[in-house]
Amino acid sequence: MAVSKVRYESRLQKLIDYIYSHLNESLDLITMAEVAGISQYHLHRIYTSIYGESLSSMIKRLRLHKSAGLLVNTDLAIEEVAKQSGYRHLQSFSRAFSAEFGLPPVGFRQQRQVKTNHQTHLLTPHEVAREKMSMQDAKLNNEFSVTLEQVEQDLALVAYPHQGSYMNIGQAFEKLLGWAGMRQLFDQDSRMMGVYFHDPDNTPEQDLRSLAGLTLALEKQPSLDAPLEQYQIDAGKYAVLHFKGPYADMHSAYRWFFGTWLPESGHEVADKPPFEEYLNDPRQVPPSELLTDIYMPLK
Repeated sequence: MAVSKVRYESRLQKLIDYIYSHLNESLDLITMAEVAGISQYHLHRIYTSIYGESLSSMIKRLRLHKSAGLLVNTDLAIEEVAKQSGYRHLQSFSRAFSAEFGLPPVGFRQQRQVKTNHQTHLLTPHEVAREKMSMQDAKLNNEFSVTLEQVEQDLALVAYPHQGSYMNIGQAFEKLLGWAGMRQLFDQDSRMMGVYFHDPDNTPEQDLRSLAGLTLALEKQPSLDAPLEQYQIDAGKYAVLHFKGPYADMHSAYRWFFGTWLPESGHEVADKPPFEEYLNDPRQVPPSELLTDIYMPLK
């Protein structure tokens, strides 16, 4: 790839890191142009041509994605969620959130928040039973469906590593998409996948490790420079949960999948990490229409 393209790629990845670290702040064009080292007159055009999404659309999407995670996984006041998501005024936050998710922030939290996310004590048998019932209710409410599938051959991924909250793995995907787009590596067979190595309920957030991955035919794989790496998903039998909805809601699906479906299925989980396949693009569909397949490896 031409040296000039490599230079732009490095600059835009630096900008993506900056945006993720400053979502709660004002992200003006002049500052972003300075961070990227690209003229403010051309930054929007260059970014959009490479990533297929405008900077303003990307920032709005990331802020609302962050706010959905805060609503589901914390007890922060709505005003504080808005502030931490980069919205100075509660009304503008509520309007933007409602337009994106189809519910105001309060209604979204009430409908989805799982209280047990915040429990730090050991559950009593009664609480365990109640937890199981709540997960069964979640299944009914979300119409989770599970199928058994055979992955016939190993899947070779080009992957960008991510450390920290799984809710922020989008940062790695943004960089991966830019890298692949600049090299024109996408084709009709490309698949976007995320690999998750730890249970977020039992691992400190700073220790969570995951990969943002893209399948590429062997003949199309270029040489990789760090931090990019190759990763192989093994062929074999998998249980696949078909999930529809915002990524912030997937935690309850995982809890039901591993906590209720697996023990009652008669299957045993294999000693491999689960992975997700993203069947459509969050830049092109609303959160309620996002489709994700969650793969559980089986023996």
